[in-house]
Amino acid sequence: MLDSTVSLLNALQSGDVTAQDLVQQTIAAIEASQPTINAFTHVAGDSAMAAAERVDADRKAGRTLGPLAGLPVAIKDVLCTSDMPTTCSSEMLRGFVPPYNATVVSKLTAAGAIVIGKTNMDEFAMGASTETSAMGVTRNPWDEARTPGGSSGGAAAAVACGAVSLSIGTDTGGSIRQPAAFCGITGLKPTYGRCSRYGLVAFASSLDQAGPMGWSVDDVAIGLQAMAGYDPADSTSVDHPVPDYRAVLQSTDLRGLKIGVLRDSINQDGVSDAVRRSVEDAERVFQELGAEIVEISLQHSPYWVPTYYVIAPCEASSNLSRFDGAHYGHRAMRAADAVDEGEGVMGPLETMYRTSRAAGFGSEVKRRIIVGTYALSAGYYDAYYNQALKVRRLIRGDYDAAFDQADLLLGPVTPSPAFRLGENVDDPIAMYLCDLFTVGANLAGVPAISLPGGLDDQGLPVGIQLQGPVMEESRLLFAGGAFQSVTDHHRLRPSNVRV
Repeated sequence: MLDSTVSLLNALQSGDVTAQDLVQQTIAAIEASQPTINAFTHVAGDSAMAAAERVDADRKAGRTLGPLAGLPVAIKDVLCTSDMPTTCSSEMLRGFVPPYNATVVSKLTAAGAIVIGKTNMDEFAMGASTETSAMGVTRNPWDEARTPGGSSGGAAAAVACGAVSLSIGTDTGGSIRQPAAFCGITGLKPTYGRCSRYGLVAFASSLDQAGPMGWSVDDVAIGLQAMAGYDPADSTSVDHPVPDYRAVLQSTDLRGLKIGVLRDSINQDGVSDAVRRSVEDAERVFQELGAEIVEISLQHSPYWVPTYYVIAPCEASSNLSRFDGAHYGHRAMRAADAVDEGEGVMGPLETMYRTSRAAGFGSEVKRRIIVGTYALSAGYYDAYYNQALKVRRLIRGDYDAAFDQADLLLGPVTPSPAFRLGENVDDPIAMYLCDLFTVGANLAGVPAISLPGGLDDQGLPVGIQLQGPVMEESRLLFAGGAFQSVTDHHRLRPSNVRV
C-alpha cells in the first residue's frame, strides 16, 4: 500500500488506484492492526465504501472533484460526526451520535476526503498516553509495550501503523505534537483560531485547536489546506486569508531565516541524550540550509506547566458540567430514590446527576474537574485562576519578544521517547510533565509543528519542534519542508509496517 498522502492522491488522480480499492485496503489495514494497536473506536466501513463509489463514479463521468477526492482520513473521536458515534473515548458518551458535523469534518468531506473512522484518545482529551480511554489502551506501532502518546494517540498510531496517511487530531497542551513525536510522524498544531472549533467537544476552550497529522510536512500541508479558514459558527475563529500551504514547499533555501534555539529547554534535567542529540543535529541541518541560528530564552517557561494545569482544569470543569445524564450522555439507572447523605436528603434529580457523572467519567477526568472547580470556587478564584491568566499574558509576551529576534523557535517536543504503558499511570505529575515543552504554544496561541528527528538507541522515534508567530503556519511548513528535503527521518517506518 502506498503510504503518503501525496502519493495516494497522485495514484487516485492518475487512475492507478480507485477510491473503492483504497478504502478496501484501508479497512483491511485497520482490521489487521486493531487487535494489537487499537487505534480506532469506530470504523465506518459501509459509509466509506458508499462515498468511495460516488467518487469513482464522479471521476469516471469527468465531474469536478475536490482536492482530496477518494482519500481515506481518520478523525479523532472528539470531533463531531453526524453519521457515526462521537464518544470522546468516555463511558459518558458511549454510543452518542451528534446531529451535526464539526466544521473541520465538513471541510474535509467537502474537499472529497472519505472519513474512514474515529480514532481512540485519552478520555475527553485529558491525558498524555491514551491510557485514560474507556475504549481500551492504544499501543505504539514502534513498540507495542509503549504508549503512542496522547491525547491524540489513536490518530498518531493510525498513521504510524500504516492504516491511513492523514489523520486529524486536536491539541490542547501538546496532544498532536507529543503523539507525533512518539510515533515518528509529523503533526501540526495551528494558530488558535486558524481552524474552526465548532463541533470540537471542548476540553479547554481557550486552548483547544484541531490540526493534521501525517508522515511528512507535505502531507500535513494538504490537510491544513482543507481544514483552515474562517467559520462564523465559531466565535474564536479568525477571519484571515488562507494561503497556499504547499506552495512554500517548493524552496529549500533558508537564507535570511533566523531560527532561535531554546537552549534552556535542551539542557534541562530529565531531557534524554537522544532528544538533546536530535535537536542539536537539527540545528546543524538548518544552519547548512542557510538559516541563521540565534540563542533565545523564554523567561517564563518554568511556569508553563503550572499555569496550564490551572487554566485547563478550570475550563474543563465548566465545559464538562453539561454532561449530567439529563439531556444526553450516560444516565445512571439506580438514581430513582432519594439518598440520605447525613446532612439532608438528596432528591432524585441530584442523585441522578451525581451517580451519572460518577459512573460516566473516568478518574483523570474527575481529577481535573475537581481541581478546576476548586480553583474557581469562592475565595480561590483570584488566587489561582486570575493569577494564572496574568502569568499567561507574560508567557505570550515572551513569545512576542522572541519573535522580534527570530522567525522560528527550535526545541524538543518531549523530554524523552515514548515511555512504557503503565509506567506513569499512577503518577499524574510525571504524566503532566510530558507537556513540558508543548503547552507554551497553546498558552500563547501560536502555531507549532513536530517533525521526526530520528531514532534513539532502542529504535524509538524522537521528535523536534518548531514554533512560529501567530498565523505563520506557512513559515513552519517552509522550514519543516526544507528539513525533510535533506533528512530521511520522516521516511523511517516501524518494522511491521508494509509500504
